[in-house]
Amino acid sequence: MSTLQKIDIFDFTLQNGVYKRWLPLYYQTFGQPIGIAPVVLVNHALTGNSQVIGENGWWNALIGTEKTIDTDFYTVIAFNVPGNGFDGIAENLIENYKEFTAKDIALLFWEGLQFLGVHELFAVIGGSLGGGIAWEMAFLKPNDIENLIPVASDWKASNWLIANVLVQDEILNNSENPVHAARLHAMLLYRTPQSLKAKFNRSKQENKELYQIESWLLHHGQKLENRFALEAYKLMNHLLKTIGESTNCGQFLNFAKQTTTNIHLIAVDSDYFFTADENRETYEIMKRVNQSVFYHEIQSLHGHDAFLIEFEQLNAILKNTFTAKKIKLN
Repeated sequence: MSTLQKIDIFDFTLQNGVYKRWLPLYYQTFGQPIGIAPVVLVNHALTGNSQVIGENGWWNALIGTEKTIDTDFYTVIAFNVPGNGFDGIAENLIENYKEFTAKDIALLFWEGLQFLGVHELFAVIGGSLGGGIAWEMAFLKPNDIENLIPVASDWKASNWLIANVLVQDEILNNSENPVHAARLHAMLLYRTPQSLKAKFNRSKQENKELYQIESWLLHHGQKLENRFALEAYKLMNHLLKTIGESTNCGQFLNFAKQTTTNIHLIAVDSDYFFTADENRETYEIMKRVNQSVFYHEIQSLHGHDAFLIEFEQLNAILKNTFTAKKIKLN
């Protein structure tokens, strides 16, 4: 299984003009060696990391030997957003988190790929924040990605998303137990009332002191607190509201006209975070000027987290894209 590796990025200037003499970019590779196979870049979500498969892998149902993204055929690369803490080195956490944008992260990912000798990508796929960073990568290089696959995401942060980022930021900066408390709130954005009803149906624990929903939320809060640093959570939450921040509607339309990328929009019908309505609107705008944009919708009770739950539907949506390449080259 791939070990964590590091690229040193020197002399990097952020979108706001702040100069960074050095930034570490950690990554993992899976499947075929770089240089001999089509490359798939996987961008992780807010609390995710580069461990996409294997022990603790968060997309094992999608990626691996003889899976939809077949590691016997593809090279899979996954970068960690700098400052997400997965390297385990406290000094690499980013204190001034509001300096960074999703576009900065996209630029860093392209620099990392250049260092690795990768100049074109068969696909960039990511869920939630990872999908937003994928959009930013496409804006930067509209002809260097064959397939852009944002899942439960969009090309810009909506007013609803920006509002919830603010609420999360207030919790993270003012709570006595910030990561735990912020996670409790966030879980209610990632699921739906229908999902929680189906899972718990107002039942209580055996000791009758807590409802099962309360116990479940507290468990998720504690679990994240044990593995995620406060500085990392602040950064990752902040990045959400910066998706598409430097791209206006006119620029987005020009991108849609000019790009050679196949764009596969995958929404979740019950998503409260990146809503299906926003994705449908994106599709309607793009399809007027681009014949290589496709819309897919996962049907689920589970809301935003469906991209980590509804693997049968996600595999069915992605199968043609990834198997077609294998057939073409074989």
